Amino acid sequence: SAVLFSLFPSTDVGVTGGGANKENAAAVTHVTAQPLLLTPEPWNLLVTQTPAKEKAKEGETVVLNCHLNSLQRPSLTDLMVKWYKEDEKGQMDLLENNVTVLPNNSRVFMSGDLSQGDVSLVILNVTTSDHGIYFCEVTLPDGKVVTGDGTKLRIRRALGLFGIEESIGTIIGVVAAGIGGIVVLIIVLTPQMRKCILCMRQESHQ
Repeated sequence: SAVLFSLFPSTDVGVTGGGANKENAAAVTHVTAQPLLLTPEPWNLLVTQTPAKEKAKEGETVVLNCHLNSLQRPSLTDLMVKWYKEDEKGQMDLLENNVTVLPNNSRVFMSGDLSQGDVSLVILNVTTSDHGIYFCEVTLPDGKVVTGDGTKLRIRRALGLFGIEESIGTIIGVVAAGIGGIVVLIIVLTPQMRKCILCMRQESHQ
């Protein structure tokens, strides 16, 4: 500012100085705004799966809810949605790039409106093989992948006996385990019981 005072007459200092300050301010604003335009904010997407556990009977239709929430509210239709299932056999992809990938399977598809953030999965006519943990995974335009916490699906089979609904495999396993335990106890205990009886007889004779 000292240089400006010495170069210009006192009558023009206020005007010239003000003009220079405005130009400088404009230049600073331009410089700071430019990098923001070149580097857009990263996506902040939340993938919510509800509920954490779901039950269904064989033959029913199941809807596994998954909703997307973004603070920036950009076009959600640019997102790529994937659903996959994990069970004792491993991981199996059900839906990729918003489309079912299972061969000859029209039972599994994405419902809801992607533009509204609803990417729920529908499974028609469920069977016991549909049990497992289902994950909703979303790929953002910048390549970032966000996955939900998963929904565990259990399928019950109706036996038609006193209204009991349970997996046949579970019941057979429990019964077999019970019978097996009793048989083992009998086999193990019988020789020991004979020995004890013999011991008692010998002692009584003595």
